Amino acid sequence: MDLFPLYLTIKVSIIATLFVAVVGTAIAYLMARRDFPGKNFLDTLILLPLVLPPTVTGYYLIVLFGKTGIIGKYIYSFTGWSIAFTWQAAVLASVIVSMPFMIKIARAAIESVDIELEKVAFTLGKSEWKTLQLVTLPLSKKGILAGVVLSFARATGEFGATLMIAGNIPGKTNTMPIAIYDAVSAGEFGTANQLVLILTFVCILILYLTNRLIQGRW
Repeated sequence: MDLFPLYLTIKVSIIATLFVAVVGTAIAYLMARRDFPGKNFLDTLILLPLVLPPTVTGYYLIVLFGKTGIIGKYIYSFTGWSIAFTWQAAVLASVIVSMPFMIKIARAAIESVDIELEKVAFTLGKSEWKTLQLVTLPLSKKGILAGVVLSFARATGEFGATLMIAGNIPGKTNTMPIAIYDAVSAGEFGTANQLVLILTFVCILILYLTNRLIQGRW
């Protein structure tokens, strides 16, 4: 059995989750603690990948980042490289579909922190950055970790958008969900069963270990 899809899935999920954790937490803080024009519109855009079919999300990614896409054509003209149909495209798809989970959960966690505690830090001469480090993030860390876990799980199971923008190239872009689909389509149910069990075990293990971490048992 070819384990490349498992390797690629873990690789894509880890890279996507790291990016989502940093950028998603920053956006969540902005949404929780700032009022600005277009905030409601931004909130709608953030939620959009949750309600759009993954194939539609993937189509938008092609329109934006394909070789002749709105953004992709400039990348290609300057570098001669296109993100479409590469493993990096799988990372991009995973980031887009998992980002809403991170932002919504982290935002709720940050909003649950009593703003008066932050004001006390300000009166003690702490900057906003220091207050974020010493007060806001520590008090909201469990929610943020939960967002990270759900984002990783979503990235691991991503199929539709990945198939659209990254394609199904054996040994290059075929993640576990795509490999499972291929096995079932080809009637190779033995292979499909093995892949499903491996992916399920990996997801359960990660969720279990993270649960212990969130509960402070380590």
